[in-house]
Order: sequence, then structure tokens, then C-alpha cells
Amino acid sequence: MATIAVTAENFEQTITENDIVIVDFWAPWCGPCKSFGPIFEKTSEKFPDICFAKVNTEEEQALANHFQIRSIPTTMIMKEQIVVFLEAGLLPEEALSDLMGQVKALDMDKVRAEIEAQE
Repeated sequence: MATIAVTAENFEQTITENDIVIVDFWAPWCGPCKSFGPIFEKTSEKFPDICFAKVNTEEEQALANHFQIRSIPTTMIMKEQIVVFLEAGLLPEEALSDLMGQVKALDMDKVRAEIEAQE
């Protein structure tokens, strides 16, 4: 699956229709974002069962603010509508691919139990 553009209007639909969504928060003026873009796109081709989404923080400031994005690029991964990874900085291709494998293997029942215990 190629990457898709996510906006405030289609964000909810994107996360409810896809089990795993990885989001690249970026901006057109950001040098590291320009370097990360091709890595993100190439990795999306390796994982056609995962939704790879891009949020332009210049155009979608409300969405960026909702997730408290303070630095870009920032990578966020949601599985079953729960944020399981959120990190600023450029990820190398190998690290991003490895991360996808870890997220796919996550036991979400355990994650939900941990969240419940913290609340």
C-alpha cells in the first residue's frame, strides 16, 4: 500500500478501518522530513497490510496539536486505535522495518491491561 494523506476529516475513518496505522508527521520545509519521506514510502511497500499515513503539520495543525507534536519528523504508530509508539526523529529504514515487525507481534490484550492498570 502506498502512503496516504491524512487530514482531520479522514483521520478517524483511517484508524477505524485499519488495524495498524503508522503516521509520519512532517512539513514541506523540514530537511529531515525530506530525507525520511523516501524511507517511509519504501517501507510502506514492504508492508501492504499496514496503513502508512502522512500528516502535513503545516496544513493539519489541529491534528498535530492533538498529538502534541513538537518536533518533526515524528513517527506515530497506532494498533487497534491505541498509540503504541510515538517518537520524534528520522528513523533509518532497517529500524522502521524492525519496528513494524514488533508492532505486528504486539499482544493488544496485554497492552490494554497495562493501560487499565495505569489508570
